[in-house]
Amino acid sequence: MTKNSTSRADVDHARIFFMCCAALSLAIGVLVQATALAQNEDRVKAGLTTWRNSGCSDCHGAFADGEKQRDEAPSGANLRTTRLDAAALKQTISCGRPGTGMPAFDEGAYKVRACNGQALGPPPSDLYPTPRTLTPDEIDAVVMYLQARIVGKGRTITKQECLFYYADQPDWCDDYK
Repeated sequence: MTKNSTSRADVDHARIFFMCCAALSLAIGVLVQATALAQNEDRVKAGLTTWRNSGCSDCHGAFADGEKQRDEAPSGANLRTTRLDAAALKQTISCGRPGTGMPAFDEGAYKVRACNGQALGPPPSDLYPTPRTLTPDEIDAVVMYLQARIVGKGRTITKQECLFYYADQPDWCDDYK
């Protein structure tokens, strides 16, 4: 065997090495993807918590179907059938919709960040009052929740969706299929 030639064993070892590297890369990719999915699910759950604790369901209903939970609250849109994308949802939650009953949940709306094409200044006088303001991270989490669990899901509410919302009270979901 010459100095520049490689043995069959060397080729086999190289092949095994590269196969191991490929398998390791694949395993790392799967792990990274699983971690990202877990982090996204945590953000979706945080969005649900914010949804539940900031008055969203008072107007839009627990399942965002427009079936408000408080009679004195304005009627919210059915978000299960909305065509708003993430940017439009964020804009609406942050800035509200003057004259519609949708409050601006971003404390800096109109004053610090321009909204609805209006120059910085006081918010519109016909903007419904918000039960509480939300941080930009909370607004992003609500948008993530809406996109993952609500928008595009249609009018039918499944038992699985009910259990996600009422995880602490599963008997409330007995009537759902």
